[in-house]
Amino acid sequence: MSLATVTGFSRRIGLLAGAVVLALGAFGAPSQAAAGTAACGEEKPCDVTNGEYFIHLPENRPADKPLGAIFFLHGHRGKAINEIRNQSFRKMADDLGVAFVAVQGMNGTWSFPTSPRNLRNEPAFFDSVLQDLSDRFGIDRSRTMLSGFSSGGFMTWYMACEDSGMFAGYAPIAGAFWEPLPQSCVTETPYLFHVHGTSDTVVPLEGRWLGGGKWKQGDVFKSFDVWRRQDGLSETAPKTHTEGNLTCETWQPKHGFLELCLHDGGHSVSASWIKRAWSELAEMKGWTT
Repeated sequence: MSLATVTGFSRRIGLLAGAVVLALGAFGAPSQAAAGTAACGEEKPCDVTNGEYFIHLPENRPADKPLGAIFFLHGHRGKAINEIRNQSFRKMADDLGVAFVAVQGMNGTWSFPTSPRNLRNEPAFFDSVLQDLSDRFGIDRSRTMLSGFSSGGFMTWYMACEDSGMFAGYAPIAGAFWEPLPQSCVTETPYLFHVHGTSDTVVPLEGRWLGGGKWKQGDVFKSFDVWRRQDGLSETAPKTHTEGNLTCETWQPKHGFLELCLHDGGHSVSASWIKRAWSELAEMKGWTT
């Protein structure tokens, strides 16, 4: 199935899902019947078509505003239950007042267009998770961010290219496009906040060959060039700033936002990077007012 075909399908489903969100009320709060059907959460998985996810709800759920959610995609051969058990991720969600959603990959992998195996239609699957979150927990679909580490970072990049409107923002860590890189994306530029280690040898900034030369992880800078070229920013110098151990470059297209932040470490993930991305996204979207 082509990216364009999947995009059309996802958008049609998204229209139906939007109607459901409106029906839930101004703040996306679930009805008593919907709330009573949750029957899952924390270390008990929530089953949806073709997969499952785990959810941690914030300890002090805000009563006066919609409930948002941060999605997290594990690395290769990872398990979502390990992410939901991660205390730093749960604390991040509690501090931000959002849900933390750990999604399980099929057989521990993610099926992006250039991946070695394609086991599931991921855009359709993520859409079903969003719908289920709205129905069960009253999550506001317009206040969601997709993040992922390593292989989950690859998937995050491709979801941003496939349909940047499915999530409000994207925060990939140590991942990018694979070769051959897309010449362009079929959707508007996302709000994308990328973090990568300059000493990463698992997913190097310049990419690397896998499977005896069968597949190649893409170059992070060339991956950004896909968006910059699409937005006419190829010759535009980025704004630079330093925050903690991160050195960042940013570009401001007409729609969306592009940020590349580097640290001098290796192949790692930190809840603080995801928390920072959510805070930036929330400010840009006006959620903090």
